[in-house]
Formats: sequence, structure tokens, C-alpha cells
Amino acid sequence: MTTAVANFHWKCKHTWKRSAHNTKWCLIGCAIGDMGTILFFQMTGIPWPTLAIMSLAIINGLLTSIALETIILMRQQFNFQQAIKTALGMSFISMISMEVAMNITDVLLTGGAMLTWWVVPIMLFVGFITPWPYNYWRLKKFNIACH
Repeated sequence: MTTAVANFHWKCKHTWKRSAHNTKWCLIGCAIGDMGTILFFQMTGIPWPTLAIMSLAIINGLLTSIALETIILMRQQFNFQQAIKTALGMSFISMISMEVAMNITDVLLTGGAMLTWWVVPIMLFVGFITPWPYNYWRLKKFNIACH
């Protein structure tokens, strides 16, 4: 067993706090594109299949999350190429798990592609909780974060 593996633990409050902050920014980016897409279809009544709307919502959520994280990194003195590479490479698994969790929650609670006043907080909670342990693990084990 290597020293890094032997020293890993889930009890560091500082790491939980920092990983929560990183997860929050990822959630904001994902939610903008995801919920914005669902809301667009809900308001316009364009007759797309639910699966198509949810798939587009996931794609848009990933794109807006990458864009937001790229902007945040550029404000931290990364050049554009470094920022986008970091945003893509360091948090993509987190973003995908977040997006899938939020959309599964929407489908299970509303039938899909339907935002209501009560489902949004649940979607956001599930979207936050799902990747948070992964983000903690990456931060603790590798000291890798996107912000």
C-alpha cells in the first residue's frame, strides 16, 4: 500500500469545505444551461420528445459549466487555453454525474422536462450531493481542483 493511499481519509473539514465550494461553482454552471434549456422548452411548448429535451439540457449544462469554469480560471490568471483545458480535464466526470443526477431526479419527480417551484431545489440538492464526494476525493488524494 502506498503512503498516499494509506494516508487518505474522509475526515478533513477543510477539504470538505473547499470541495463544496468547487462543487457549488460546477452546480451553478450546470444548472444555468440545464434548467435554462428545460425552461425554454416548457415556455415555448415546442413539441420535442422528453428524452431529446433532457439530452439537450445535459449537453447545454455541460457547456455552460465549462464556460463558467473557464471564465473563473481566466480571472485567476490562467490563459484561455490553460483555463479551458483545466475546466475540461479536471471536472468533467463531476459535471456529467451532476447533470445525470439532476435530470434523473426531474424525470422521476415530474416525468421529465418540467420545472416546478418544488422540483428545482430537489434537483439542485441531488446535483450537488452526487459529485461532492468525488470532488473531495480528487482534492484530498491528488490536490486537484478546478477553482
